[in-house]
Amino acid sequence: MTDAARILLVKTSLDGHWRGLSVVARALRDAGFHVIMGGMLTGAEIVRAAVDEDVDLVGLNVGGHVEVVVRAIGELRTARPELPIFAGGVLPPSSCRRLNAMGVETFPPGSSLDDIVTAARRLTAPVAGA
Repeated sequence: MTDAARILLVKTSLDGHWRGLSVVARALRDAGFHVIMGGMLTGAEIVRAAVDEDVDLVGLNVGGHVEVVVRAIGELRTARPELPIFAGGVLPPSSCRRLNAMGVETFPPGSSLDDIVTAARRLTAPVAGA
């Protein structure tokens, strides 16, 4: 499994809800991905973890504060412009549109785990073993 795609999952706010992120992490692990749980991180910390862990995909858990996520995406794009990003959590349609316009796939409440895993496979397709 050393060639499995590496996914960093992080929370972008202090909302305190971990169940969704934990369920997504488990589904991705079950699908053969190497998942790194980053916890609650700032934009700079997300960038550092993405670089240090040499990840193939970053998953951002949005706790309702899309501005925090937009800033984190900006920092990630500066450091690793080629790195795919997806986001899920408390995402109203307006936030989904905004993030989609930035090239970020979104998974609002009610998204299926199969859709998330399929997106992770597509976004990491050049990586062997995903």
